[in-house]
Amino acid sequence: MADIDPFEGAPSLPKIVAVSLQQTGHLYNFLAGDRELRRGERVLVESEAGARVGTVEIEPHEPAQTIDLSQLRPIIRIASDNDFYLEKENISREANARRMCVERIRERRIQMKLVNADYTFDGRKVTFYFVAEGRVDFRDLVRDLANTLRVRVEMKQIGARDETKVTGGLGPCGRELCCSSWLRDFEAVTVKMAREQGLALNPSRLAGMCGRLKCCLRYEYATYVELKRALPNLGKRVQCVKGDGKVVRQNILKQTVLIQREEDGGVVEVTLEDLVASRPQ
Repeated sequence: MADIDPFEGAPSLPKIVAVSLQQTGHLYNFLAGDRELRRGERVLVESEAGARVGTVEIEPHEPAQTIDLSQLRPIIRIASDNDFYLEKENISREANARRMCVERIRERRIQMKLVNADYTFDGRKVTFYFVAEGRVDFRDLVRDLANTLRVRVEMKQIGARDETKVTGGLGPCGRELCCSSWLRDFEAVTVKMAREQGLALNPSRLAGMCGRLKCCLRYEYATYVELKRALPNLGKRVQCVKGDGKVVRQNILKQTVLIQREEDGGVVEVTLEDLVASRPQ
């Protein structure tokens, strides 16, 4: 008797597509439908802020089982020439809105820095993104801008990393900042990551253009943690063919340690193969 495939004849799941609404922005999933979309293709989608023109970043594919398809919206259509025209018009409006907002902030001497202005696709609402040290009373500013621009106005306070992502720049490595060139989402970066990699805890060296810890500190962190597991900890007493002693330094990438010998106080570099066994503390 032939084996029966339990999945044979089962309805296939609808395909999804990942779309970015801005350059190096967060990826949002949408239902692809029957469209054969290609990476880089511009499409019109319905976002939380209304209709937007986005860019296909990941072509239609089978969704993961953890994705709730009922929460996804379908692609409206492939962007048309008229959509591109409206997008271009909004870019011009955003530039005018930024200039006007900066002038109003200076007039009122509000302690805030405008970062960007973003119009919805239909042009009925503009969101201003700003940074500030603390809470800011911008109610009069919003009323003034709404009356002048004749659209709904929303103010959103963002962090230093988001500001740098928008403004861009070059990092100390000489390359364009990760956040503004390819990094889509920010993940937590801690001093522990620098410590595990043996980096000097110098704030001026560890801080990025945003003033926060560099995002690149976490790129090799997992590798360092994995390599470090094979090495004896600092201060551990070990037996070695080059003399017993205490570990005073680790060279994680070379997979060696420096041992201060008990017999003469000299320091020698040894490999894992040179170690005989660990001695009790």
